[in-house]
This record gives sequence, C-alpha cells and structure tokens, in this order.
Amino acid sequence: MPKKSDDLSKLRHEIDQLDEQLVHLLNRRAEVVVQIGKLKNRSNEAIYVPDREKKVLDHVRTVNKGPLPDKVISAIYRELMSGCIALEKPLKVGYLGPEGSFSNIAAVLKFGAAVEYVPLPDIRSVFMDVARGHCNLGMVPVENSLGGSVIDTLDAFLELDVKICAEMIFRIHHNLLANCPLEQIRVIYSKPEVFAQCRNWLSMQMKGIQTVPVASTSRAAELAAQEPNAAAIGSTLASELYKLAVVDENIEDNPNNFTRFFVISRYTAKPTGQDKTAILFATAHRAGTLADVLDIFRKYKVNLTNIDTRPSGNQTWEYYFFVDTEGHYEDPQVQAAIAEAREHCLLLSVLGSFAKATEPIEK
Repeated sequence: MPKKSDDLSKLRHEIDQLDEQLVHLLNRRAEVVVQIGKLKNRSNEAIYVPDREKKVLDHVRTVNKGPLPDKVISAIYRELMSGCIALEKPLKVGYLGPEGSFSNIAAVLKFGAAVEYVPLPDIRSVFMDVARGHCNLGMVPVENSLGGSVIDTLDAFLELDVKICAEMIFRIHHNLLANCPLEQIRVIYSKPEVFAQCRNWLSMQMKGIQTVPVASTSRAAELAAQEPNAAAIGSTLASELYKLAVVDENIEDNPNNFTRFFVISRYTAKPTGQDKTAILFATAHRAGTLADVLDIFRKYKVNLTNIDTRPSGNQTWEYYFFVDTEGHYEDPQVQAAIAEAREHCLLLSVLGSFAKATEPIEK
C-alpha cells in the first residue's frame, strides 16, 4: 500500500508540473496572437479567418500521436482559439434564439465560450444584423439530412447581401420536453422542420395531439415551460435552461440526423485546397436554360454537390436556384464556369467560398 501511494503521488506531481508547462505555453501562444491582432487591426483585416482555423486544426490533428483522439484535440483547440480571438478583438456571433436552440449549441461548438453570442428572433434577423455590422458573424441552419433545406435561410439570401465564410455539420438529437407525463400532453411546440424530422415518432406516440410551429426550438421550450399540459421538441440544453423534464429522448426518425450550418459574414474565405463555392442564380423562363447552365459546369469539370430551388415571387413558375460546387471561386475552372454560366442567367451571385466540412462536430 505505501508503494502504491508513493507511485500515485509521483504521477500526480508529474501532472502538476506538466500543467504548469501547459499554462505557460498557452499564455505564450496567446501573446503571439495578440501581436497578430495588432497587425490585423492596422490593415483592417477580419479577426475570424476560417482558412487559418482549418490549417490550425488540420495541423494539430496531424501531429497528434495519441492517446487522446483527434476530436478531443480539436475541441481543446477550438476553445483555445475562441479565447485568443477574444484577446484580439471582441467578436459577436448572432444566432436563432432564444438561448438553448440548436443554432446556439452549434455556434458555441464552433466558436467556443469566449465570444459574445447574440440571440435573435428569426433567421432573417441574423442576416440583417450581419449585413448591418451589428454582428461580426451569424450561425444559420441551411440543410438537414432528413428534412431537407431550411427555406427561411434560402429566402434570406435572396433579400440580404451577406457571404458564406464557413460551414459546419452538427449531429442533431431531438427530445420531448415537458413538465407533465406523456399522457397529459395536449399541445407540442417546435420548428416545422423538427416536426418533419420526428414525423414517425409523433404519429405513433402522439397521434391526434396538436403540433404548433414556432420560430425556434428554444422558443418552443419557453412556451412549454409557461403552459400546463404543453410540451416542446428541442435540445437537452433547452430543458436545463427552461427547467423542463426530458420526457422522451432521441425521438428523431433516423439516428443519422445531421444539420448543416453556414457561418455568414460580410466577407468570403480564402482558399484551403478543400473548398466549396455557393452560387445563387435565376434563368430565363424558357425550355432548356437550366440544363444549359448545368452543362457549363460539367464542361469545366466542376462538380455540383447540392442544388435547391425557391420560387422567385416575381413571376409564376420562375425560380431561383441555389447550387454548391466543389472548388474555390479563385480556382480558374470555377471562375471560368461561373463567367460562362452568367451569360445564360438573368441573375447570378456568388454567395461565398468556404472550407468543406469533412466531419460533423458533436457535442
């Protein structure tokens, strides 16, 4: 026993010494970041640089030899970079609120705890605050693996001039939140997209119960906390914030439920070598024009990874198309394809180029 106790004391002493070295090195790194921030301020450069973030994370994962897994190293460095960004200049990130929404969780996972988060009432407000400079960045959902596109986000791109500078993928788990037993629930609040992602569970477990769409899952939790016999579908964070019990967890129809988020700003990101470019365009309303535009991208060997449509609202059967391509706008073949495609379009706008999200960030 004394030998075991001595060995344990020695190992803990070694950990204390290593912690002292780590704190010293972390602060030394922060001092260098402060110097970089001063240089950026002189040239009015953006504080958040997505391509640099990717290089840092790729580098630390490359040099990581274990036993800590890469996702732990990435989480540590995301929080470290968050603190360092705050030292350079205060950063405001807008998201669909109130606090506790999935957009809130995604933003914190992406940017860490040291930046300032601004809850906003709807997705369009996130776009407006970024466009007006009230927020440096915004976190908006754009696509779910089960429910498809988030139309509020697509529509906001039609109205407001912002750019996409980054994307992230976040695994979503939905939970039924309430302060009464399942059999006493009379109404359920959540976002329309969430109801679509839990359609099978709702039809089996809550058949005939009223579902009411609201702007966000956290707003749903607020309402459920205020009303008797009401429930919400939302995050476990929302249950903690609004003092609701988790009546049933992971009620999404498919466990492989991922939401893709865009980080929006007033600038686009520099090339990383693993990029996407998002494009918005409208074609003349005549036969074959959409096929002509798509053939141009095939001609230049630019792969299209996603395409969505939204009605223009100007003329019946006229649509806007949202397309993701592989490659950065500065890549010659992407530039050439866009330039030629523009000749066939009534409107073509590059929404931004950004590093491709290669794996989901998980809570």
